[in-house]
Amino acid sequence: MKKILIVEDDKIICEELKELLNNAGYDACMLEAFNNAKDRILEIKPNLILLDINIPFLNGELLLKDLRKESDVPVIMVTSKNTEVDEVLSMSYGADDFITKPYNPTILLLRVAAVLKRYDKHSDNLVYRDMVINPSKGTLGRGDNEVLLTKNEMIVFMYLFNHVGKIVTRDELMTDLWNNNEYINDNALTVNVSRLRGKLKDIGYEDAIETRKGQGYILL
Repeated sequence: MKKILIVEDDKIICEELKELLNNAGYDACMLEAFNNAKDRILEIKPNLILLDINIPFLNGELLLKDLRKESDVPVIMVTSKNTEVDEVLSMSYGADDFITKPYNPTILLLRVAAVLKRYDKHSDNLVYRDMVINPSKGTLGRGDNEVLLTKNEMIVFMYLFNHVGKIVTRDELMTDLWNNNEYINDNALTVNVSRLRGKLKDIGYEDAIETRKGQGYILL
């Protein structure tokens, strides 16, 4: 079920949108506070955001611009002002679509579905905390920083990612590498984990992989 975050300071509109989206089969939630909005959004990890331009602290356009430094989450801008300036600014800051109030509920749902479909079609990105994982490109990205992993490093990382919060033994990692036709020995695994840690450190995740003595590794 796709999670849609509503960023709107009008409680009545929020509740109406939440009911509309939930009835359409989405998991709708609302941003409860607007201070540190970007960090709150990154913690929630929505699949799509309905972002009103006129919100407290930081207007929606500036919030979008700030958010785009760390996330590619689809965003539909919502405004009561039908001006080309707002639409141009929103799209230039990275909005995926733009809709004005009052909007037709059916049209809004069609816009949401279209953006999600377009995003799912062209993106195979995964998200860990505020890091974007692109397995097909072999990259990990955070904000403007990106590191390129070798095939073995990506296999190790993806196995840890798919078991995040759980201890993974060295034997399990070796087996997964062998299943991917990468025949490496125990020393080579140590080297790959060390290099992976170094690349994670380069994008601010120095302590992401923890060694559990006598047990294996865990992605926190």
